[in-house]
Amino acid sequence: MKQKIAVITGGSRGLGRDMAINLAKDGVDIIFTYHSNQKSADEVISLIKQLGQNAKAFPYDANNPNEAKALVTNLTSYLKQEYNSTNFDFLINNAGTGTFNLIADTSESQFDDMMNIHLRSAYFLTQAALPFLNEGGRIINISSGLARFSLPGMSAYAIMKGGLEVFTRYLAKELGSRKITANVIAPGAIATDFAGGSNKDPEKSTMIASITALGRVGEAEDVGGTVAFLCSERAGWINGQRIEVSGGMLV
Repeated sequence: MKQKIAVITGGSRGLGRDMAINLAKDGVDIIFTYHSNQKSADEVISLIKQLGQNAKAFPYDANNPNEAKALVTNLTSYLKQEYNSTNFDFLINNAGTGTFNLIADTSESQFDDMMNIHLRSAYFLTQAALPFLNEGGRIINISSGLARFSLPGMSAYAIMKGGLEVFTRYLAKELGSRKITANVIAPGAIATDFAGGSNKDPEKSTMIASITALGRVGEAEDVGGTVAFLCSERAGWINGQRIEVSGGMLV
């Protein structure tokens, strides 16, 4: 059986790290990006290799969409050297950060950052990667529960995630002839270092638990398994869908 390969942006910590580990447990080789923390990236590589899979990390600044083509060039060069093929199977657009500002206080610069990181980057990285995605491959875009419900201060972030969800449906429609599926994972509130780690704050965690059916804030480990499932043969007929992984937040 041909070795499956996943490309994950933002795979050195938080949700991306757990996605990488879960996919590696399923026998998938991992290529991921990190922003600046090479130590964390090296730790993830070590964990993946302990699971018996190959791993490689590349630096990537999602706030600079011009880096997308350079990343794909580096990626395909590595693939050719390591696997004698420039193709891969799964693309997971996960890289991101957040900004907390009311609409009245959001600057154009902050808005542009959110657009570049969460929408423009994912769009043009996917565009550059499409020629190298195997027939029957999978694209998974990471959105947010905030594209469904609204919490003050997250408008710019949520707008971009909403756009990413529309983009995903168009990918599903346009890539069907290549048997490539495209789906969205939308996590609820997760206690990671995302956006300064605010979901770890005890007061906020208590509030989140009170509006979540399962009665707690989410953890990174709650999300990675769903991504691995969507990359499995069992999920081959799921396409163009938004799957919220939030423990029943604001149902």
